[in-house]
Amino acid sequence: MLKGLSTLAQLKAGALQGCTRLDISCGLTEFPREIFALADSLKILNLSGNQLSSLPDDLPRLRHLEVIFCSENRFTELPAVLGQCPSLTMIGFKSNQIAHVDDEALPPHLRWLILTDNQLTELPSSIGRCHELEKLMLAGNRLAALPAALTQCQQLALVRVAANQLTAFPACLLQLPRLAWLAIGGNPFNAALERNQMDDVASVNASEVTLGQKLGEGASGTIYQAQWHLAEPRTVAVKLFKGAVTSDGWPHTEMAVCRAAGEHLHLIGVYAQLLGHPAGDGLVLPLISPEFTVLAAPPSLKTCIADVYASDLRFTWRVALLLAHGIADAARHLHQRGILHGDLYAHNILHHSDGRAYLGDFGAASFYSPDAAWAPALECIEVRAFVHLLLELLARIDWSAADDEVRLAVMCWQEQCVDLAGAGRITFADLQQGLWRILQNN
Repeated sequence: MLKGLSTLAQLKAGALQGCTRLDISCGLTEFPREIFALADSLKILNLSGNQLSSLPDDLPRLRHLEVIFCSENRFTELPAVLGQCPSLTMIGFKSNQIAHVDDEALPPHLRWLILTDNQLTELPSSIGRCHELEKLMLAGNRLAALPAALTQCQQLALVRVAANQLTAFPACLLQLPRLAWLAIGGNPFNAALERNQMDDVASVNASEVTLGQKLGEGASGTIYQAQWHLAEPRTVAVKLFKGAVTSDGWPHTEMAVCRAAGEHLHLIGVYAQLLGHPAGDGLVLPLISPEFTVLAAPPSLKTCIADVYASDLRFTWRVALLLAHGIADAARHLHQRGILHGDLYAHNILHHSDGRAYLGDFGAASFYSPDAAWAPALECIEVRAFVHLLLELLARIDWSAADDEVRLAVMCWQEQCVDLAGAGRITFADLQQGLWRILQNN
């Protein structure tokens, strides 16, 4: 808060001329008019954590504004003026009390919309005009259906509609050719599947665990090293959830999925749920050796749906294919159990330099019935996510002259995978077997 007050003071003193990003969080009840002095430069405006309920009608004066965050404020509707901002591509109004989105509130070049944890019961059909939309985050609302016009958003790749009131799987999602990351858990149509799994979830009281250093942080929670006080004390990892609802959905859905996923060589797994901790409920997980590191960082504001890899990260072809094989096998295992991971991304993978890998973070995961008519389509959606990952890995291989024969085989197989994934005619079993054949034959 002090930083917000300091920034506000600098803004009012005219000391921020030329800045491209402005962050103010200090209990604002009105939009500071001094922001318009930055109209020639401002691209990112973050007013999260205030008490705002409206934006000025002349907001489009910020003609270069590309990103606006107004999370954790007091908005009851998404301001219609946003639709008039000529350069706006990203809108984030998480954790307000928004119950209405005006037909004119969505700008034409919108790529990323975050309305997580609000009170929406419907979306306007005007969302179909957002032809550049790639990321739609609506978890924790009251949506009972999605508009048919959503099918016009043909660039949509990530959709979060977990923790809503959907009584049936939204069929419009199956008409999105680029959809690769989908969170649908915690809705009435799959609630029974989730309840059946919660019955067997083991629990640990917070008094039995002592937290240590922070290891990492994701959309749904924060990971700590910890000591579990058993007869023989065990060093573990603990994930504490960030709230009653996260960007991906309900924490209890993640708990149930972790339990149902079972054991697999390439899944991190779970020991028990943690109850009664002052910071919130969580999970007790195996502690993975520090020799395993996160494969990539999450997407940035600029990349939108693409993970951010270290510029110097390179692999041999065998390590890259071993890594891909392990993840494909883990995904195959999950789908056999009626589980959609929902967030099959490099930033949710821990990898070793020898090609071993673990798929983790079930925050966006959900249950589905393998007998449902739309069940095969869910695997097709997740296969698209895997193909993104596969292409990223193959692009980071250091090929040598001696690898020409293998390189040709890999490239041919890669092209086939992309074509078949686009047509919805390849499964994780196919991918796992194809990778294994290349590894075994070379």
